Amino acid sequence: MAQTYKQLQKQIEQLQRQADALRNSEIKGVVDRIKVAIAHYGLTAAHLGLDSVSSKGTGKKPAKSSAQFSDGAGNVWSGRGPRPRWLRDALGAGRSIDEFRAGSSIKSKSAAAKKAKRAPSKVIYSDGAGNSWTGRGPKPRWLKAAIDSGKTLQDLAKKA
Repeated sequence: MAQTYKQLQKQIEQLQRQADALRNSEIKGVVDRIKVAIAHYGLTAAHLGLDSVSSKGTGKKPAKSSAQFSDGAGNVWSGRGPRPRWLRDALGAGRSIDEFRAGSSIKSKSAAAKKAKRAPSKVIYSDGAGNSWTGRGPKPRWLKAAIDSGKTLQDLAKKA
């Protein structure tokens, strides 16, 4: 029994619908496994090489670092537009604009005083695989994992 062209086209359409449905269910399973892995390992877009995807192919150049001037207390200025109040006040108090330039080797007295108050850490926590923590700030992921596996901070402590 020979099939007609119309019958073959109908059969192709049915098979294509079945293939599309199967593909969609496989994609859902893959996406679910990827989501689990991302959550488990704490992956970011940068880890996956996706951090610059939005700028690729748009024809736009990636933006330069926006903070050209900073006071070290969280205030920043790109150098465009009117000077912000924190910078105007500091310049009015006799400070130089070069003190606030990003990457400048000239530091204000208050920034130097802040650094002088902080003593170096006497203990460094290390896992022997290149990860280390000074004990300041939140515990990093590798340290939490090591503690969860049964190690103690004393096991990971090394005198500086």
